Formats: sequence, structure tokens, C-alpha cells
Amino acid sequence: LKRHIFTVVGRYRGQIQQWDVANEIFNENGEYRQENIFIRELGAGIVADAFRWAHQADPRAQLFLNDYGVDWPGAKVDAYETLATQLLADRVPLHGFASQAHLSMRYGAPDQLAGVLQRFDDLGLYTAITELDVRMDLPAGGVPTAEQLATQASYYKTVLDACLAVDDCNSFTIWGFTDKYSWVRVFFPAEGAATVMWEDFTPKPAYFALRDTLKAARKR
Repeated sequence: LKRHIFTVVGRYRGQIQQWDVANEIFNENGEYRQENIFIRELGAGIVADAFRWAHQADPRAQLFLNDYGVDWPGAKVDAYETLATQLLADRVPLHGFASQAHLSMRYGAPDQLAGVLQRFDDLGLYTAITELDVRMDLPAGGVPTAEQLATQASYYKTVLDACLAVDDCNSFTIWGFTDKYSWVRVFFPAEGAATVMWEDFTPKPAYFALRDTLKAARKR
């Protein structure tokens, strides 16, 4: 693992702004994932080692914790806050916390995301949105309704508003931009239309929601 980190991070030294060093290490109950071979075989202390090695390989890069399912308060968020607090106390080079924000319209909009990000901002960390998309249950025929598209746009806007509301949320990434190449159809075959553009690259309402929100933010 150390050799891998030095090889990859070292290759792009000075070229990458931020790395997700520890990704998806907690389950929904806030316990370490035992299917993670490094944690299972080497213990939870390997997380701190990974951050130290990544920092040695590129001292200028920002190093992040990253996970899905951290858009609302809960056990997983609590676990990351506890871990982040401990890593910082141990002077481990941790710089940020990120929400993937893979969302589904089967669940409510992430209206508490700003509060979650603020908890990590209060620790002195950068925050980020790293993998945003919003999938939905498709009607017969596979074409979303206008109402569904409007709701999807509101989800996208909610996430961007949350990032803009937190001082050091400085990175916002959507997970693909066209349904033509979306991962959703493979992993969630009953859902789809998760990105901001159709397969022919025509923008959806979600695209304009992000654009208009960013334009308004620049004027503030």
C-alpha cells in the first residue's frame, strides 16, 4: 500500500489539487468496513499511515476523507467526525472531508447537507462534493416526467446551495454529465436519468439549475 501511494501520488506530484485518501471506510452503522482488506488485516491505524504517506509523496496536495451516505446527520457522519478529530489531534495531514452525494429521488432532498459540511468546516477542514448525481425511478417507456425533472433539478440545486453556504467548500464535482455514460444503469437498473444531460448531450433542467445558481452566487 505504501509503495502504491508513493507511485501514484508521486507520479502526479504538484499536478493534483486533492486526493481521496480514505474512501468508503465506514458502514452505515459507523463501523469500519471489514471488507476493506487493509483495515481488516492491518487495523484502523492504516488510515493515518495512508494520509502520512500521501503527504510525503506530495506535500502540496489536499488529502480527503470521502464517502457516500453522509448527506444527512447519522452514525456514519458521527464516525467520520470522530475520526477526523482524532487524526487532527495526532497531527495527521488530513485536509478535508467530502460527500459523494450519489442521490436517489426515492429519498428526500439532502436539506441537512450544509449542516453536515459545516461540522467539518468547524474542525478547520476543507469540504467538497465529489460525485453528485440524482437518479430516479423511470416511468414505463423510460422517459422522466416534467415533474420528475423539476424535482431532480431541485436536488442538484440543494447540494450546490449547501456547498456555497459553507466557507471552505471549494470543490464541486458532478459524476458524469450525460446519461449516455452513466454508471447508474448498471448498478440501479430500475432507476436512471441521473445526470444533467440527456444521451444526445441536450441539457436538462438540472443543468440550468446549477448554472443559474452559480451565476447568482457570483453576484453576491
